[in-house]
Amino acid sequence: MPISLYNSRTRRTETFAPVDPARVTMYLCGPTVYNYVHIGNARGPVVFDVLARLLRRHYPNVVYARNITDVDDKINAAALEQGVEIGTITGKFTQAYREDMAGLGIAPPDLEPHATAHIGQIIAMIENLMAGGHAYAAEGHVLFDVGSFPEYGALSGRDTEELIAGARVEVAPYKKHPADFVLWKPSTPELPGWNSPWGIGRPGWHIECSAMSAAHLGETIDIHAGGVDLLFPHHENEVAQSTCAHGGKLFARWWMHNGMLTFDGRKMSKSLGNVLLVHELLRLHPPEALRLLLLRGHYRQPLDWSEGAIAQATSTLDGWYRVLRDLAAIELAAGELPVPARVEAALCDDLNTPQALAELAVLADAARQTGTAEAKAALLGGGALLGLLQQDAEAWFQRGGEQPVDAARIEALLEERRGARAARDFKRADAIRDELAAMSIVIEDGAQGTRWSVLKN
Repeated sequence: MPISLYNSRTRRTETFAPVDPARVTMYLCGPTVYNYVHIGNARGPVVFDVLARLLRRHYPNVVYARNITDVDDKINAAALEQGVEIGTITGKFTQAYREDMAGLGIAPPDLEPHATAHIGQIIAMIENLMAGGHAYAAEGHVLFDVGSFPEYGALSGRDTEELIAGARVEVAPYKKHPADFVLWKPSTPELPGWNSPWGIGRPGWHIECSAMSAAHLGETIDIHAGGVDLLFPHHENEVAQSTCAHGGKLFARWWMHNGMLTFDGRKMSKSLGNVLLVHELLRLHPPEALRLLLLRGHYRQPLDWSEGAIAQATSTLDGWYRVLRDLAAIELAAGELPVPARVEAALCDDLNTPQALAELAVLADAARQTGTAEAKAALLGGGALLGLLQQDAEAWFQRGGEQPVDAARIEALLEERRGARAARDFKRADAIRDELAAMSIVIEDGAQGTRWSVLKN
């Protein structure tokens, strides 16, 4: 079935058709690695992980790049404050980011280009822009001349003056126009710097993505993705410099933007004190429930985080895993799991994850009612495309919080309880149940024996 995706560039939903079906290219703006990322930063990687899974079902070769920005003024400030090289900061937080993304069930990208490994390509692109009359040097800086690109502002659909009025634009006396943006900036001795035709300096933020994308994916790519907060100025600037550097070629055929995550209806921000860090949330909540929550809303719409929402996501997964635990004895044929058509159809409709999750709920009900291998396989296959239901059902219910669960101790108590009940020593059996309850362990007696799970707050 065809894949339809909303294109921010054309402002309409279009049937996806790559330049080369044998090599589909997708680029996602990655993190600036100066600190741990918050849960809002994870929405895009989760959403576009699902898109990558979907594309891989339809095309033989998908090349997915997600960059690492490892030179930036925020990184420089952190390094100076701590008295270390920038690599100490970026190395630590790059690894933390990878671990956080893996915890959310996000597959690693095919490519993870680092800005500092592409200084040569960045300088070459800037030289190309200057040669074409699209950039100029001024007081040690090199700036892109927005006046040289009449289409500037087309991606966000507003004129340049309106964009400037609504955004933070650096004012500098050496700019020809207030919207002109930095491609290269000078570095003082305490800052990282590289030799260039304009002196020792470092790249501006926007040029990094254009250079890395061109180096690995080509001058025209199929999909460029990122948060809606990057639409202006970052993505607008990428379009301008890439188009001009490549002789007017279209930079990205599809632009996809995910909506922002809010906290109880308010924007997440450090100034408001409501930023929730992924590495902390992964210790407090089941990682799969975090992923489910990030997929519950349509990716283009804002999504609200609340304790009630994460509790609901956890409860939903409890129900689905309970079905799989009941069907644990049913063995499935070896090979790739089937993906139910209705789940795939929902995702082919502009990544309609809410509808896909609704279809998954229907599949869980069908598996509960029929108890067949076919129904179990359909539930698991639909979940896999969304990156859900990826763990053993018993492991889901026996998970602990920050304190590890002593499974051997629990099993020993259950065995003692079975012996006490067989001996009709119900007082001891009840005492063992109470002891388990004090350990936050809930037990269920059923036809399949006694099963246990960790009580969740």
